Amino acid sequence: MEGKVVPQGIFHFSLFTSLLLTAMIVTSCVDNDIEQENYYSSTKLTAAEFLEERPEKFSDFIAILKRTPYYSMLTTYGTYSSAGLLKYTVFAPENDGIRRYMQKFGYKSVDEIPDASCDTLARTHIIKKGAFFTTDIGEGAMPELNMNDGYIVLSSDSDVTNHNKLVYFINKNSRMTEQNDSVTNGVVHVLDNVISSSSMLLADKIAEDPELTLFTQALQVTGMADSLVHYIDEEYSCSDDSVHTGYMVRCTSGSAKYTRSFWVGKRYFKYTAFVEPDSIYRLHGINNLEELTQYAKKIYDQTYPDDAGLYDDNPRDRRNPLNRFVSYHLLNRVGQYNTWVCSGETRSACWLTSVTDPEEFYESMCPGTMMRFAGPAAGLFINRKGVGDNYTVRGVKVLSPSESGNADQNALNGVYHYLDDILAYTPEVRDVVLNCRIRMDATVLSPDFINCNGKGRYGEDILTGFKNGYIRDWKVSDETYVGVHSDVNYWNSYCANAVCISGIFDVSFKLPPVPSGTYEIRLGYTCGDERGVVQVYLNNEPCGIPVDLRVYGPDPTIGWVEDTDDEETNIANDKAMHNRGYMKAMDSYRSGGAENPLRANNWNLRRILTTQYLDENKTYYLRFRQVLDDADRYWSFDYIELCPKSVYGSPEGEDTH
Repeated sequence: MEGKVVPQGIFHFSLFTSLLLTAMIVTSCVDNDIEQENYYSSTKLTAAEFLEERPEKFSDFIAILKRTPYYSMLTTYGTYSSAGLLKYTVFAPENDGIRRYMQKFGYKSVDEIPDASCDTLARTHIIKKGAFFTTDIGEGAMPELNMNDGYIVLSSDSDVTNHNKLVYFINKNSRMTEQNDSVTNGVVHVLDNVISSSSMLLADKIAEDPELTLFTQALQVTGMADSLVHYIDEEYSCSDDSVHTGYMVRCTSGSAKYTRSFWVGKRYFKYTAFVEPDSIYRLHGINNLEELTQYAKKIYDQTYPDDAGLYDDNPRDRRNPLNRFVSYHLLNRVGQYNTWVCSGETRSACWLTSVTDPEEFYESMCPGTMMRFAGPAAGLFINRKGVGDNYTVRGVKVLSPSESGNADQNALNGVYHYLDDILAYTPEVRDVVLNCRIRMDATVLSPDFINCNGKGRYGEDILTGFKNGYIRDWKVSDETYVGVHSDVNYWNSYCANAVCISGIFDVSFKLPPVPSGTYEIRLGYTCGDERGVVQVYLNNEPCGIPVDLRVYGPDPTIGWVEDTDDEETNIANDKAMHNRGYMKAMDSYRSGGAENPLRANNWNLRRILTTQYLDENKTYYLRFRQVLDDADRYWSFDYIELCPKSVYGSPEGEDTH
């Protein structure tokens, strides 16, 4: 834990388990040739037939499935998508687990379970869009939601009674007694208990945890608990055809040209809380709400000296120190342990971790603030500065599911994660940690991209489409299509995805808040003959001449030149390109299977849109308007950069990472 004390009362797994998880090789979602702990493999049996062959274990689960439409689904060979045959992941509770469930709710037999409850149970235990093995993730959430739109979270422990054998758990309370049983139409994992599915909202879920009494009190007294009560947008609707069949959208080059887009069926509001257990507060001499209030005042009076003493009497005021403390722990989007930064197969295949750690930036619910997430080999950290073990600011570690005890931390509308130290927006965070090139993938620029599981959908070449008017922090014209592309590692795109925008589009999105200062605002994008020409505005003020997304790097107006073996020559070329308003892409990321990073591609570019002073207390929108009268054009929006003058104007020059 890098010198930090593991919170008392919180389980942390053994070094043996940690090493095993670290050593896991992430594999693609296939159903054959899986050697790791593959108890069963069949090229003839479907998932339903696998269960039927073992009635001594699964007769009750079969009876539940047969009261729903999903048993017959599991007898089929999956459905086809653009990625080929789409298979299922089935979590099959044994009879003893079903009987414990019935005892809990007072049912004497499966026949007494209401039809609606059978339907919920079946949907909770099936992932319809893919066959996922334990080797696919190692730790954290499965890449797809279950059929009940809930997360399936994998954690592990070492069984000290059985030669430290690795044991897996689903949502903390259901142990896998068998895993990776490969069948014709997917994979089956056998469980000793029914998967837990919470109906509690996030604030209530936090209050239920006996480790979190102080944070719960602070959440209530500041009124921030009231900000975590939303779940479904009742005004949103979408036709079944758009959700399940979709239609083809112009979003790729070459002979294919079009990609199928599936619209969001339900619009969710979800949240994440990063919380310190009481044991962490005690390590800092904080034992009650008054002492926590004084701690918050000490920190935030330094960060906001002009507000010191003005709002202390009203904890519900957003400028109150305790309110700022609590709200900086909250985000208006859901994120599982393994979804905050590039992870899994994309990390191993694409991210050059010898150069940088996987990073991402997110706006918090404390007005005017953001968090910097980093994923070195040591785990997931918030507000860390450095690479690997060579850091200048350690940051606060987010504990993995396996390190966080036995409580299921998933609520109906979000999730909470334990921290190993106190999280705060300190002057050091503002002036040191965030004094960096802030690169944000386009898919994190709206909570809606994340809360519907559009971002992070892996392995299919599809789009998740968003209806105009239902994308938070975005303004979209009627002639515009906006969709998030699934993660496919062969894309020459940062983080293996993009926000695809097509039509005669006119879109604006809110820039995240950054510490006040002068910044270069940059657009990361891929060129293409089928792309458009966009006029860019900052708060409706034009940012120079239009950007032609069709023009490749070697064009004289851009000046892209292939790198040489001479570093001074490369620096001179970069400077000349920068003077024209362009930069090469980063050298810290490459597409899957490629030998060279994106920097070596003359179609991966950064355009300097404008240089402006940004005030952390003001709101800024970037607007992109297609100037070509051609609805068949599109824009593959990759990422933005907000680079402070201290970085781009430093004497040693900005790095190429």
